[in-house]
Amino acid sequence: MTYTANSCTPARALPCTTPRVRFSLLSFVSARLSLLRQRRALKSLDARALEDIGISRSEAMKEAERQIWDAPESWKG
Repeated sequence: MTYTANSCTPARALPCTTPRVRFSLLSFVSARLSLLRQRRALKSLDARALEDIGISRSEAMKEAERQIWDAPESWKG
């Protein structure tokens, strides 16, 4: 008995760029939403908590008011 493969449709590898692009976009959005949550939490800290982390109320408010696309330098590398 002989078996043959269907040679009418050749096997092709799927392009690998599409999943990476989606993953990158998903990573970007996820990171920005995380940043937004962190800034909202920073804005709600009381004076004692701000003193514990070593920043003033004005520094906390300045950071909390930054735009979502304005990420820290450490995130850009």
